[in-house]
Formats: sequence, C-alpha cells, structure tokens
Amino acid sequence: VQLQAFGGGLVQAGGSLRLSCEVSGTSFLAHDWGWYRQAPGKQRELVAVFAIGRSTNYADSVKGRFTISIDNAKNMVYLQMNSLKSEDTAVYYCNARIQLKTYWGQGTLVTVSS
Repeated sequence: VQLQAFGGGLVQAGGSLRLSCEVSGTSFLAHDWGWYRQAPGKQRELVAVFAIGRSTNYADSVKGRFTISIDNAKNMVYLQMNSLKSEDTAVYYCNARIQLKTYWGQGTLVTVSS
C-alpha cells in the first residue's frame, strides 16, 4: 500500500492551495484519513482528520480556513487550504487507516510567503 501526496508549492499569504493524496496498491477503502504537517524545527502536528461515519476534526489554527474531504470512488483525500498564512509553511503528510493499519505518504512542501 502506498500513499502519494501532491499539490504543494509556493503561494502568497492569503492565497489558496489544494492538496491531494491517493492510495494505491490495495482494493480496500480507507476508513480514516488525516493530514499532518511538520514545520522546520517543530514536531509533526495534526491538521485535520476525517473518520468515515463519524466526524471531521481540525486543529484550532486552521479551523475555518482548511477543509478536509474524501472521494471514496478514487480512494483519495483532499485538503483545501484557504487564507494561507506564513505559519502554515510546512511539509504536509497524509495518512490513511486501511484494514486497521496506518499508512503515511511521503509529504508535500507548502511554502507561504508573506
């Protein structure tokens, strides 16, 4: 099973980006999805999670600006990021829980210039 995250890049403060993450190598659907990020010199932190049949949760720092969504038909998860701030600069990682195992993507860099 592999997760591939993409969509990162350089954006000005106030701008938007959409990150995508797709699962390959399995026919099983993920039942939980998450986006995490790690800024330089900091620990990895949760950004947003989507639990099938339950709810979404967001870090306080991104509430109202970021939206996590999924496409079950494609076994993909997205992170729409609006009103980006310089403090959102980080490597963003997706993860997925499939058949009770957790898998991580390789990360995609988001750089927000002020």
